[in-house]
Amino acid sequence: MAVKIDKKIKGYSVVTAEDKAKAAPPAKDVAEAPQPGAKVIQMHEKIERPETLVGSTYKLKTPLFEHALYVTINDIVLNAGSEHEHRRPFEIFINSKNMDHFQWIVALTRIMSAVFRKGGDVTFLVEEMKAVFDPRGGYFKAGGVYMPSLVAELGSIVEDHLKAIGMIHDPELSDAQRALIAEKRAAYNALESKKNSDESVTTARDEHSGELFPEPRVSAPRRDEDVAVTGDGGTAFPPSATMCHKCSTKAVVIMDGCATCLNCGYSKCG
Repeated sequence: MAVKIDKKIKGYSVVTAEDKAKAAPPAKDVAEAPQPGAKVIQMHEKIERPETLVGSTYKLKTPLFEHALYVTINDIVLNAGSEHEHRRPFEIFINSKNMDHFQWIVALTRIMSAVFRKGGDVTFLVEEMKAVFDPRGGYFKAGGVYMPSLVAELGSIVEDHLKAIGMIHDPELSDAQRALIAEKRAAYNALESKKNSDESVTTARDEHSGELFPEPRVSAPRRDEDVAVTGDGGTAFPPSATMCHKCSTKAVVIMDGCATCLNCGYSKCG
């Protein structure tokens, strides 16, 4: 294309590729400026499994089996190195020497892994699994917490893992609730101490009471409760305690004619 020059030429220069590149960036930078949140990757089923995953393995020992179960939950790290970095569960495996329930355990882990890879809010699995009851009856695990079934304890393990990676936040007790529980425990200990002292005085009085015709008596020495149920945080509850329907811990005792939980503070009397 020819261009007619009407004015006198005073000088000239050749436009190089570098000059063109220097003139182009302003418009290009505006067009390609990253939008806020555009590069944040969320969990979805199209994400391929990386070569390496991070995870944790939990040992599950129940009275139902001779051998323990080992539950492994692997997580994928999304947006690594950025402020949006977070871990999400990707797959779950359960291994054991016990092969009695191999079929349904494999099926359960595959379904759970598929739900994990779908993304979204997967915390609903915890409530669904913990609500499964064994028709033959449940059992108490270490700590005095009642488990209605093996599936419920698996749900408890998943809950602990989701809490560890920040998907579930456990509501902490307020200072007032902690003070109330401490007060209840102190009152119960004082009540038990007074009861033991009163029984000791009564026993000593009976042994030294004068009788004209004393009968031979065989009395076993009183034994204090020597088996304690250990609760969360190393707290010991008396073996005579019953299960609390709120926290599922054997920590409910009778105080002042009212059933009171020494673990969470729940009371039928309000």
